Amino acid sequence: MLRNVSVLPNAHAPGHGGDVTDATGSDLSVVLVEDDERLATLTARYLRSHGVLVHVVTRGDAAEREVLALRPDVVLLDLSLPGVDGLEVCRRLRQKVDTPIVMVTARDEEVDRVLGLEGGADDYVTKPFSPRELLARVRAQARRARGKVGPGPARIRVGALEVDTGTRSASLSGQEITLTTYEFDLLRALAERAGRVLTRETLMTLVRGAPDEAFERTVDVHVSRLRQKLGDDPRNPRWLKTIRGVGYALVDGADGAG
Repeated sequence: MLRNVSVLPNAHAPGHGGDVTDATGSDLSVVLVEDDERLATLTARYLRSHGVLVHVVTRGDAAEREVLALRPDVVLLDLSLPGVDGLEVCRRLRQKVDTPIVMVTARDEEVDRVLGLEGGADDYVTKPFSPRELLARVRAQARRARGKVGPGPARIRVGALEVDTGTRSASLSGQEITLTTYEFDLLRALAERAGRVLTRETLMTLVRGAPDEAFERTVDVHVSRLRQKLGDDPRNPRWLKTIRGVGYALVDGADGAG
C-alpha cells in the first residue's frame, strides 16, 4: 500500500518522511528544483500520488546543498532559476555525484537541450509537459541508475578494463573509474560489443532505448570524457577508437595504438 505524503507547506523547508514505495514496487525519491511554486506543487502532488517521495527546492543556490544532503534517486532540474541557473547547478552536481538529472525547461531550442546534456544532464523534458511522461522518465532514469538496464554478463572484461554490470562500476588495471550514469551505460554498451564499430544512432538506441537527435550530438562529448578517464590520448586513442564517418569501437588498449 502506498504511504501518503502531504505536499510540503514551505517549498524552502527541508523534506522529511520515510521511504515511499512507488507503483513499480521500488523506493523512489526525487528532488524537484523549480522556482514556479504553482508548477512545483502540481508536479510534486502528481508524483506523490504515484508513491514518489518529493522534496521541492525553489532556488538554484540551494539546490546543490539539498541534493548532496538528501541523495535522491533522481533530480528534476529547471533550467531558469533564481540565484544560480540550472545549467550551472547541473555542472556543479555532476562534478560531485552521478545521480540522474532530468532537465526541465521551457526552452525548446536544440542548442539549449544540447547545452544541458553536455553540462551533465541525463535527460530533458520541455514545458509544458505531460506529468505521466515525466513520471515515466523519472522511473526510467532510476531503473538505469540502479542497474536494471537489461540482461547481460555481470562482468565484462576487455583487456585490463573491467565493467561490472551488477555493481555498475568499472576499473582499469584494478583502479576504479568514477563514471556518471550516462557514461557507465555508454561504456557498458561498447564493452558488451567490444571490437565492433557502433554508430552514434546505435549507441543511443542501446543506452536510451531509441535514437534521439539532441542526445546523439552529445555522444562525442561523453566519448571524449570516457577517453579522459581511460587515460586515452585523444589524438591516438588506445581504447576508444573513432572510425571516421561511422562511429566508435572499444578495443583492448594493451594492443597499442593504431
